[in-house]
Amino acid sequence: MKLILLPILAGLIAQFSKFFIKGNKTKFSWHNMTAYSGMPSGHSAMTIALATVIFLYEAFSPAFAVALIVAVVTIRDAVGLRRQIGQHGEIINDLVADLDEDDLLDAKYPHLAERIGHTRKQAIVGGIVGFLVSLIGYYIF
Repeated sequence: MKLILLPILAGLIAQFSKFFIKGNKTKFSWHNMTAYSGMPSGHSAMTIALATVIFLYEAFSPAFAVALIVAVVTIRDAVGLRRQIGQHGEIINDLVADLDEDDLLDAKYPHLAERIGHTRKQAIVGGIVGFLVSLIGYYIF
């Protein structure tokens, strides 16, 4: 049961903590609960928590190897590809805003999401949250 609950708990803690960190500038809403950006990374917290709890149960096992690879790929995607997509969204939004005001432009060019990925610092802190939640949860429960 810990294998499922601890990673979910780590992800929820990471997501909820985003509302209390001033640098995120996020207000509480259900939409922001599933946000793809901000400090700390919920993706990192959840995947590192899963890898950690599997390691605590099974040490170096095939399941741990799979969880670790999934964590690396997920975190790499959040820091790399999705972060670049957010930067592209920001640039495209700026370019569209520079165009003349026109109702046709608004319909043709919707506002793109700009906060999609994570910085390395956000991913590292998320990983630390996931590691600590799994470690504490494993030994307490």
